[in-house]
Amino acid sequence: MSSPVKPGWPDVSETPFSLLLPVYAGDKAAYFAKAFTSTVIEQSRRPSDVVIVQDGPIGAELAAAVATATAESPVPVNHVRLPANVGLARALETGLQHCAHDVVARMDADDISLPTRFERQLTVIDDGYDLVGTGMLEFDEDGRVLGQRIPPTDPDEIASTARFHDPFNHPTVVYRRSVVARAGGYRELPLMEDYWLFARMIQAGALVANLPDPLVMYRVDAGAYGRRGGWTLFRSEIALQRSLLRDAFVTRRQFARNILVRGGYRFVPVAVRRIAYRRFIVRDYGNTGD
Repeated sequence: MSSPVKPGWPDVSETPFSLLLPVYAGDKAAYFAKAFTSTVIEQSRRPSDVVIVQDGPIGAELAAAVATATAESPVPVNHVRLPANVGLARALETGLQHCAHDVVARMDADDISLPTRFERQLTVIDDGYDLVGTGMLEFDEDGRVLGQRIPPTDPDEIASTARFHDPFNHPTVVYRRSVVARAGGYRELPLMEDYWLFARMIQAGALVANLPDPLVMYRVDAGAYGRRGGWTLFRSEIALQRSLLRDAFVTRRQFARNILVRGGYRFVPVAVRRIAYRRFIVRDYGNTGD
């Protein structure tokens, strides 16, 4: 049975879409509340429903924030509770199964969506695209904007970029669930689940696009650069590159380059990793370059 219509719920004449928002014990209640508010209440085009997938037990403060968001939401919320922490890939796969619509928007529990994000992305989805990302602002614990990540926008450039690194800012994407499923869905690969999925979607023929404008604010904490290195990431890197080579998504030469450059990046000192990341990935805010 369909949910009763409440004042302020989405216009059914528009393409309906679900919002998929995972939470786990490491998320902060205040950050989650802002993420939910910015992505649901403050949007010029609201999602038709929200799926909050809770990956294992969470603390009382975060649980209270989730309960408040659910109770006060202007759109229906399905709070899916997983009894144990299963990891992001399995949590997202479970969440997708509970989304009411084929078009699904992703959001992390500590980021912020700008008000016109979905209005602009759904226009591109309505044109027939299967996966649409946007630019992104990075900001710190004090709310200071550190820079912006502008993704490639030309479809050929997106496909070319994907042979070396993720051409999408993963917290910004909207996609078609059916196309995700055809590409094999989310698979476990620590901190690279999204990149692996997007590469498989591109290889499967998905129509992809990026909006260059930053429509999501991405929170960067003090440990962000440290988490981009170490043996766990290196093992994920090796597994990813082997899969891309096996699927003929990358050539042997690209495979060797990626192992050397991307794998080596995991073991440089954190200070050097930060410089490299900010030199090649993040641009100063207000400077879009050439």
